[in-house]
Amino acid sequence: MSATEKLRRISMTPAALRVLEAAARLFYERGIHAVGVDLIAAEAGVTKKTLYDRFGSKEQVVVEYLADRDERWRTFLAQHLGAAHPAPLARVLAVFDASRAWSAENSSKGCSMVNAHAEISDPSHPAYPIITGQKEWMLDLFTRLAGDISPDGAGHLGRTLMLLHEGALVAHGLNVFPDPIAHAREQAQALLATTGDTAVKR
Repeated sequence: MSATEKLRRISMTPAALRVLEAAARLFYERGIHAVGVDLIAAEAGVTKKTLYDRFGSKEQVVVEYLADRDERWRTFLAQHLGAAHPAPLARVLAVFDASRAWSAENSSKGCSMVNAHAEISDPSHPAYPIITGQKEWMLDLFTRLAGDISPDGAGHLGRTLMLLHEGALVAHGLNVFPDPIAHAREQAQALLATTGDTAVKR
């Protein structure tokens, strides 16, 4: 069971969905600490009492926001991996392609989990396991995909791919240079081509 599945979640009524939609937009655009429940309620067209009746606390709103982002990302990525060529190299590159497409559509300010971690670094916060859990899940994914290319070096290669991927997400959010995820994809492709050649020769 993943960290996200262990969290307390709420049933989404129409009012709760409006709150979540408003909170997600505001949290991502302005930051979690900068947005209060009064603003979320006003943007959602509900009273503050309704917000607390549905969620209980701002912390739970944050949990639902990040858990929803995580679930949608995993579904989006699964679709890209499902459509990818079954060759190991193609499946790794599909992760970068998915991140590039997701970021263009949903993440102009960078990775929501990285951004959230800048504000939520306390492990006792109920949303903390979602943030770290997603990154642990991504590392596990890269390691498993790397194992199909270099079984003996899967751990090291998985961490290297993770660093390329996460660095690209941060660079995308900072807008340091154009299309950093495409650049990271190129570097991953070059790395894996070399790794694959080495693995074949062993």
